[in-house]
Amino acid sequence: MSRGEPFQGEVPPPMDEGWWASVLRDEPRSAPEPARRSTAQSADRPPAVAAEDWLWARRLYEADEPIDLPVIGQNRGGVLVQAQSLRGFVPVSHLLEVPAGLPEAERVRAMAAMAGRTLHLKVIEYDPERGRLVLSERAAQAAAGRRTQVLEGLQTSQRVRGAITNLTAFGAFVDLGGIEGLIHVSELSWGRVRHPADVVHCGETVEAVVLSVDPDQGRIALSMKLLQPDPWLTVEERFRVGEVVEGVVTNVVKFGAFVCLERGLEGLIHVSELGEGSLIDPRNAVREGEKVRARIVRIEPAARRLGLTLRDVPSADVPTPIEHREPEALSAG
Repeated sequence: MSRGEPFQGEVPPPMDEGWWASVLRDEPRSAPEPARRSTAQSADRPPAVAAEDWLWARRLYEADEPIDLPVIGQNRGGVLVQAQSLRGFVPVSHLLEVPAGLPEAERVRAMAAMAGRTLHLKVIEYDPERGRLVLSERAAQAAAGRRTQVLEGLQTSQRVRGAITNLTAFGAFVDLGGIEGLIHVSELSWGRVRHPADVVHCGETVEAVVLSVDPDQGRIALSMKLLQPDPWLTVEERFRVGEVVEGVVTNVVKFGAFVCLERGLEGLIHVSELGEGSLIDPRNAVREGEKVRARIVRIEPAARRLGLTLRDVPSADVPTPIEHREPEALSAG
């Protein structure tokens, strides 16, 4: 991790628990089976022993010490390891020998081949109430106590650098040297991001700003978009009402179509402004990926709204979108 210069801009308020709860709820990579006692041990392992093993896991977590544990199984998200009488989970993104981006069939085969092997791991999440014990082979590469050092050294507004370790539908995880931070999909860019893979890729080194740090939960929220100019701050300097602009349709919904004018700046063509007459479905007028010319009818920087219309824009000036050509014509050049 490289700290760099402090970020000089304004950092939004820290993400609340609702934000984190939605992340954990949707996170497929950290969906381990409960760290319960194994079937073979359930008959001769009294509850007191399991409680002692949770204390053992807690000590490992708090000390940030590595431990060698055997692989006993797998699921779609990672491998299972035996941790005393508990069952721990190692997400696939935290396995060193399973490269990111592998097709699912190859990923499953790679994890299956790890059965019976012993992995050098660190506990990265400890939650006995939910029966949740998550470990990482990647984190075990860092020296003991490194996680605590990173958490104590991070401050809100600080710039950090790290490599992308995993991508999910809700964001990108960044290795900060012993612990991961999360860049939520809404913090990757000022513009609309369908999936983090459209902006970053695994293994890429990125720079971000620390939004919040929760040492108790080991959570670090990061932002990349705060290092980029906010296009809404200067929108009135670059555009004016009545101006005809060009853009690409990024999303079509029941009430209209969104058009990207530049990175991070989208305008809305309300269904009533898509053309003459009554339109039941905006998709009858435009479709995603289509290039359009529209006229600006409203600019509201504070509300981050920009209204557009296709009315009174000469149809002859609208270029034929290349996206409307057949694939065969494209391949033929």
